[in-house]
Amino acid sequence: MEKRILGIILTVLGIAGLIAAAINFVNSKSGSGSAKLIFTYLILGAIFFFAGISLIRNTKDTRP
Repeated sequence: MEKRILGIILTVLGIAGLIAAAINFVNSKSGSGSAKLIFTYLILGAIFFFAGISLIRNTKDTRP
């Protein structure tokens, strides 16, 4: 059960990172500083998202 909750938390953090990357992409002006920030949010968001989804899918429910 704890792994599934951690998976949900990681998935939500990943979605937040992807949304932050999208918002920065839309509001950014040309420059290497904003591109680095966008790619950082994008990569971290994708890692958290897919790690969370993987934890949710691979964790089996244990019911008494």
